[in-house]
Amino acid sequence: MSAEASAARATGLGATPSPVSLPPCPDPDGSRGGRGLLGSKYVKLNVSGSLHYTTVQTLSKEDSLLRSICTGDTEATIDPEGWVVLDRCGRHFGLVLNFLRDGSVPLPEDSRELEEVLKEAQYYRVQGLVQHCQNAMQKQKDVYEGVCRIPMITSAKEEQKIIATCRKPVVKLQNNRGNNKYSYTSNSDDNLLKNIELFDKLGLRFNGRVLFVKDVLGDEICCWSFYGEGRKIAEVCCTSIVYATEKKQTKVEFPEARIFEETLNILIYETGGRGSGSSGLALLDPRGPGLSPGAGQSEEEGGSGGGGERRVRRIHVRRHIMHDERSGGQQTVYKD
Repeated sequence: MSAEASAARATGLGATPSPVSLPPCPDPDGSRGGRGLLGSKYVKLNVSGSLHYTTVQTLSKEDSLLRSICTGDTEATIDPEGWVVLDRCGRHFGLVLNFLRDGSVPLPEDSRELEEVLKEAQYYRVQGLVQHCQNAMQKQKDVYEGVCRIPMITSAKEEQKIIATCRKPVVKLQNNRGNNKYSYTSNSDDNLLKNIELFDKLGLRFNGRVLFVKDVLGDEICCWSFYGEGRKIAEVCCTSIVYATEKKQTKVEFPEARIFEETLNILIYETGGRGSGSSGLALLDPRGPGLSPGAGQSEEEGGSGGGGERRVRRIHVRRHIMHDERSGGQQTVYKD
């Protein structure tokens, strides 16, 4: 044994991986003069403890960092046992090798794992796998953007945060059949379902432009609320209390046209307040100036019409008005 080898063994330096200048070996065209692993058929790779055994031919399929290591253009670190040491996470290296072998590989469905694979492909400069990952991420993005998501309100605090931070108009349907303390009229259940169905259809039609949220915890049985710029613009309440056969009953209405109209009105606030201010409020009011709400149909909150104060337009479909239907078709209206 030489003196240098004895000294290295005595000091323990022989166990430390170090950059190695590999002997000349044939280039792909058969000539000699290049450095690297091209003279070998098989390569042992140690990627942060993940061990892989492959061929030079596989590593050289693409113009990548791995081919550069094989040709000697990139200096390789080789341990005493002949393992090429790569200081990268070895979790996805097998996937990189399989892509080089087959030209295609199944990718993870999880978006975070897919990003990890992309980072490894970019590091090793395997452009085919980079493009494969980017195409898969674009498909995921297209699918997710096409999905209509309807948030469910879990608390009043959460509702306030959603409305205050959302840059889009917000339409909220509050429905809770269990809030009723009376019996329902014969058509109420059908009308309640029609309101829910309309909400779903509007959510699909205006997906991406308006945020639709559901509230099944509130006090109302069926009520629509419309928000723009973080404040309530209009409200359509679909319930009323009526007398029938000597007993109070709850009636649920389905004012489809009015709900659709208010949804279109709220689009004025779609791009961050094009309709804000007094001009926006004038556009929002379909009755025009000088018209007062009919009895039991619409109320405005926030003071008189002058002064520029922002008001909430409330459309109550005969809310809390009792009808005496016992007088031969003549209805007497009583305020609660």
